[in-house]
Amino acid sequence: MTLPVFRQTAELILEHWRNGTRIDALPVDATPRSRADGYAIQADLAELSGQNVIGWKIAATSSAGQKHIGVDGPLGGRLLADHCFEDGATLPFGGNAMRVIEAEFAFVMAATLLPRAAPYTQGEVLAAVDRLHLALEIPDSRFTDFARMGGPNLIADNACAHDFVLGPVAPELWRGLDLASHDVTLTLNDSDRHPGIGANVLGDPRIALTWLVNEVSGIGLTLQAGQIVTTGTCIVPAPIAPGDRVSADFGILGKVTVRFADS
Repeated sequence: MTLPVFRQTAELILEHWRNGTRIDALPVDATPRSRADGYAIQADLAELSGQNVIGWKIAATSSAGQKHIGVDGPLGGRLLADHCFEDGATLPFGGNAMRVIEAEFAFVMAATLLPRAAPYTQGEVLAAVDRLHLALEIPDSRFTDFARMGGPNLIADNACAHDFVLGPVAPELWRGLDLASHDVTLTLNDSDRHPGIGANVLGDPRIALTWLVNEVSGIGLTLQAGQIVTTGTCIVPAPIAPGDRVSADFGILGKVTVRFADS
């Protein structure tokens, strides 16, 4: 694929995102053939959106998440400013086709991590973290049958990024906790409970964070101080509908909530 084709593909995906419509498949000559192609298209999509990139998300860090979108490993995507909301916000439901929500650990970086040949260690990555937030992600895809599209297409589709709720800052005691064994419970409408655990996120949210840092470094990009990295769902993605009220309880770390408009 050539750079003009990357741009054209990004324009097509962004048009469907803005319109709330779906693509059955990309044109043959516009289909990414590799993860690198997918990330190049994703970069163009972010630029064309005119929005600030406030950080990164990871899709498919759990077996349930991988099954949901039909891939066998994690994918990185950009978080766009206009799709980031505060704790307690009411979000438009719109034409969201995935119709699921995820409870996540989100880290905010204190230091800038430049691309380099040697992988960053988990210790180096954690030393560069400023704080931990509790978060909710509401993913979506611009593809009609997203579970059959494969990794490069879904990376081009911004790793199914859509809306994101950055919840409260967790108390600093998180650094001494075993996040892998930390329980998380998402509740819909005060009664429908969905249990999860940090180990669902690539075995540990800190492992997932390190994966993302090295994924970004590997494509020659810099993870900036102040950027967010949300690490993937601790629960099996929970079904949502217009009008739903959602709360994710992270125990001693706190809660994060969101509500969806009736339409």
